[in-house]
Amino acid sequence: MAGGSSSAPGEVSSEPNVIPMIDIMLVMLIIFMVSQPLSRMALDVQVPPQETAAARPQAASNQIVLELTADGGYAINSQPVPPDQLDTQIHAIFDNRPAKLLFVKSAGERTYQEVIDAMDVARGAGVQVIGFTPAEKPATP
Repeated sequence: MAGGSSSAPGEVSSEPNVIPMIDIMLVMLIIFMVSQPLSRMALDVQVPPQETAAARPQAASNQIVLELTADGGYAINSQPVPPDQLDTQIHAIFDNRPAKLLFVKSAGERTYQEVIDAMDVARGAGVQVIGFTPAEKPATP
């Protein structure tokens, strides 16, 4: 019998039942704790040691370099590309290539979002591996 000192026998008690609400809150907490790490997006980055990047000879190669220039434009292997033509140019280059490797070189004035947007365009064109070229050091006299 659920009797208390405050209620008379035969009276209906109207106490709130908070146990189901606590159970629901705990289940929601567990769901959010599990789903939070899954919603993070990450970029896999492989950075070579500084010595190997400087020691490589500058021989002619068939590597494709997408350059984000300081004036807000793009260049592929030093050939200027209009921003609206970037997707079609990358498609034209990589559609017939077996190695889908692109290097990105950005000017210091470009923002992080502009680099990520260029990488998204490249990924959409089928590029599988994106590398970054190191910043050039100014010549010392």
